[in-house]
Amino acid sequence: MVNSSRTQEAMTKIRIQDSFWDPFMELVRGTVIPYQWDALNDAIADAEPSYAIRNFRIAAGLEEGEFGGFIFQDSDLAKWLEAVGYSLANTPDPKLEQTADEVIELIAKAQHENGYLNTYFTIKEPGQAWTNLYEAHELYCAGHMMEAAVAYYNATGKRKLLDVVCKFADYIETIFGREPGQIRGYDGHQEIELALIKLAQATGEERYVRLAQFFIDERGAEPNFLVEECKQREGYSYWTQKKQPIPSVAQMAYNQADKPVREQEVAIGHSVRAVYMYTAMADLARLTGDQDLLTACRRLWDNTTKKQMYITGGIGSTHHGEAFTFDYDMPNDTVYAETCASIGLIFFAQRMLQLEAKSEYADIMERALFNNVIGSMSQDGKHYFYVNPLEVWPKASVLNPGRRHVKAERQKWFGCSCCPPNVARLLSSLNSYIYTSSAAHNTVYTHLFIGSEARFELAVGEVAFTQQSKLPWEGYVRIELTLAPQETFTLALRIPSWSHGGAVMKINGVLTAYATVNGYASVERQWQQGDIVEWELAVKAQLTIAHPEIRANAGKVAIERGPLVYCLEEVDNGTPLATVSIDVMQQLQVNYEASLLGGAVVIEAEGYANESASWSEDTPYRPLTQQQQVSERVKLKAVPYYLWGNRGVGEMTVWIRKGSM
Repeated sequence: MVNSSRTQEAMTKIRIQDSFWDPFMELVRGTVIPYQWDALNDAIADAEPSYAIRNFRIAAGLEEGEFGGFIFQDSDLAKWLEAVGYSLANTPDPKLEQTADEVIELIAKAQHENGYLNTYFTIKEPGQAWTNLYEAHELYCAGHMMEAAVAYYNATGKRKLLDVVCKFADYIETIFGREPGQIRGYDGHQEIELALIKLAQATGEERYVRLAQFFIDERGAEPNFLVEECKQREGYSYWTQKKQPIPSVAQMAYNQADKPVREQEVAIGHSVRAVYMYTAMADLARLTGDQDLLTACRRLWDNTTKKQMYITGGIGSTHHGEAFTFDYDMPNDTVYAETCASIGLIFFAQRMLQLEAKSEYADIMERALFNNVIGSMSQDGKHYFYVNPLEVWPKASVLNPGRRHVKAERQKWFGCSCCPPNVARLLSSLNSYIYTSSAAHNTVYTHLFIGSEARFELAVGEVAFTQQSKLPWEGYVRIELTLAPQETFTLALRIPSWSHGGAVMKINGVLTAYATVNGYASVERQWQQGDIVEWELAVKAQLTIAHPEIRANAGKVAIERGPLVYCLEEVDNGTPLATVSIDVMQQLQVNYEASLLGGAVVIEAEGYANESASWSEDTPYRPLTQQQQVSERVKLKAVPYYLWGNRGVGEMTVWIRKGSM
């Protein structure tokens, strides 16, 4: 079922060399990881404290004090360590590795003799472990530590943290299950399920897969575990420190636990928990061949991405519970679209690609990556968005209680800082999202067009090639075979949805026909070392409209070009942006601005702004017939969404009113 070889060995076989992505990789390695280490040590001036390292020192008996931060604070350190593991796999750094080794020793000291590891319950609630799975995130924190251990082991070969988490997993296996005396339950926040799969692949221990399957299968079963657990505590909450009403089974939809996972029809509840769970479901469907689980994954994928996803790849439309609401309910100004949720969506897409190579999964993975995820971090690597809005009015963010969660500028850190280290670990492991291969079908799939060196083992032998890409600014990709077996195999290149079928292939300079299979251009042949594939994709600036049911976008358009979504900013277009409209009949003008934040393609268009000179401050409304001028012609300038907010605080909008004179 699982392969005990170092499962992310592909990380070392795929190395990114790309003009667009190299600066991001270097930013994470040289700035983000050290900055976040300072944040975890509470050394960032004027930033909310993390307490994470301090908690582990207290739990390890190295200093005295009280637990600080959120109940799940351990997970921030775990995600940072995971990012370090991926970074070291890409670029060895003895000093960083030494820092990681030292903090791993600290983690090991904080572990209980029986394997238990959690600073909150060690410091603040000793003896109360596993009594509040509904809200205490114990298994969630355990899962993130497992992911960190696997990444660090794969990068360095060092087993210290891997042994810690294996001991913890073995202990968890004795606590949870269907045997007498065991807890027949699961965590309120999914994460351990996907982490156990990674741990199984790193160690070859199939029982970790079975434990993950237990957690997935028990979720939503009757009687509802989370409801019954709340009854046992008489509703006492660690969050409020008082008794709360016992939740109903229907309310467990927030935790995706109101019904068994195979019966769930729509994405509902906390968006990060949902996509982490869907990721584990896809992993298990692949490893066990469970067709009912696969059917559920497809159904939940469709609902998430076709009825509840923003154009930027953001999911989760409300800040009330960081949750999904209902189909097509996607406000732009009170949006949530948490960074972690888009990262979880990328995880889900990657696992679906491992199940079945269909371009729609890679399309969404690319959309979330190029827009929501990299847009959440500033270009200096030291400021972050937790919420990723599609419309910002800075004054409202300060003075309107319903919009205070929508920040007009990125923050140094957060008390709940799950997103920044999540970005670091994703970008550090980006090379694992570019390709998949099928040894049985002798096929290599290219999902993302990111310059890289890659090597794969197929049934017919070893394949190696280099990819060069000019995306996102130009639609040109070049692949050169550096190693090819004697027998035939297939190269399959994604036909991006944004190219609208405008995809031309040349092999060794000759125009070549290809078969289109599930959205991939597939060519089977006896390849030779030195063969060159040129993949030319139509990259055109276009206006996009939303489904009529997405009411927030009625009468509006967005601008897209290739994988990028664009937006208007106040710094380029003035204020108020809500009064601006765009001439939809024109040809959009595309220009490359080398001086814009490292260089980017900008899009210019003719538009209109509502006339304002004739209005007085004491006239909020007037008859339409009194207007002397409906609008004035203006020049609009749109920049890539991922760059917004890097040139000062101001208004921003993705969706623009359609207009004409």
